[in-house]
Amino acid sequence: MDTNQFNQRDETCWEIRPTGAMRVPAIIYADAQLLQELDQKEYEQITNVATLPGIVEAAYAMPDAHWGYGFLIGGVAAFDPEQGGVVSAGGVGFDISCGVRTLHTGLNIAELRPHKQALADALYRTVPAGVGSRGKIHLNHKSMHGMLTGDEQDLERIEEHGCMAGAEPHYVSPRARERQKDEMGTLGSGNHYLEVQRVTEIFDQTVAKIFGLRVDDVVISIHCGSRGLGHQIGTEFLKDMAMLAAQYNIVLPDRELACAPLNSPLGKHYLGAMRAAINCALANRQIITHLTRQAVAKVFPDIQLDLLYDVSHNTCKLEQHTVNGQQKKLFVHRKGATRAFGPGHPDLPAVFKDTGQPVLIGGSMGTSSYVLCGTKASEQLAFSSACHGAGRAMSRSQASKRWQGKTLVDALAAQGIIIRSPSLRGVAEEAPAAYKDVSAVVDVADRAGLARKVARLEPVICIKG
Repeated sequence: MDTNQFNQRDETCWEIRPTGAMRVPAIIYADAQLLQELDQKEYEQITNVATLPGIVEAAYAMPDAHWGYGFLIGGVAAFDPEQGGVVSAGGVGFDISCGVRTLHTGLNIAELRPHKQALADALYRTVPAGVGSRGKIHLNHKSMHGMLTGDEQDLERIEEHGCMAGAEPHYVSPRARERQKDEMGTLGSGNHYLEVQRVTEIFDQTVAKIFGLRVDDVVISIHCGSRGLGHQIGTEFLKDMAMLAAQYNIVLPDRELACAPLNSPLGKHYLGAMRAAINCALANRQIITHLTRQAVAKVFPDIQLDLLYDVSHNTCKLEQHTVNGQQKKLFVHRKGATRAFGPGHPDLPAVFKDTGQPVLIGGSMGTSSYVLCGTKASEQLAFSSACHGAGRAMSRSQASKRWQGKTLVDALAAQGIIIRSPSLRGVAEEAPAAYKDVSAVVDVADRAGLARKVARLEPVICIKG
């Protein structure tokens, strides 16, 4: 992308000033290299978001931003319901509440090494993965309703304390329910994974100690979302929003930006269904956690997998933010972007009050993952948001033409990384080189103040869909 299209605010912040129908600027957090790797499609998508009614401050793109459906993946935008603000199903994404959960094992890498193969086999046998995978838990109507409403207990190490308020399961269609009833406790396909990881570097000893992380510790990360239910909700509401846009006097620069006023019946119905899908995703990761504990216990009977944190990156949430010196309640869309509340934020559990929220950044099989923490500065930079991963550098079809899954599995095995997957094509689509440099992305987030680096994790075992 031509950097002359931007006003460079500093080394990591690039601004597109409002022109035409743009109501606010567009802001991209990137270094010069990451910015140049974007193309005109990403430019158009972020400036299109800046035209939507009721948008506040700016349309933002995180360092891992890349083309998505309507909104950039890695996009953040906040809307004021009192100013005609909208909610967009494309601004949340199809995999509603896709997120990452990281678990402590209490093991170090030396204790794991003699048992790597056995643990890889146990995890692969126990946690279903892949397109159309079915879980061991089958939900009837009553249990489906309970899952969509959420568990009332206060689970302090899960975003939203484990239960998203305002869920309205009656706005979740029968088709969405049907797709989900046999998919609970499954990873799915694409970039989803269960990964055993080794802590290889600590950047902030004080925060790492509170997070319970030390060099050579072994942790397990789970990356998945709301599966078929979330996808169906997104599909159905995008269609309805596109059909009713003219009725709400919304001019769409791109049909994929279909949206509805937050205060409209359609907007409220989508929010109720989306919140139900968030609870579905949280429940899905909890079930996979249970299955993971069962698998690990077969190899290490005496260890307990304690939760570090669980955070989502495809959501729209009502949050309080300061805009022009005034406190406002805004609906913050984060699509492929992670909430990153800083120290002292009232929504954080006591254990993280002094550190800020854990921000979990996933890699792809052979690349690093990172644990970051939220900053106070991020509130003013992008509504307390950070990146969520590396971000794709090429499409899945391009990747599958360039690499062979078996070759990748063998190459990663030579590096000491065990891959288990039901699909070699899926492995090729998720080739590490199909993604941007996650370390470069995280470095930009750190330098910009969106979140601060705490620890780097390297893959040891990866279960891929």
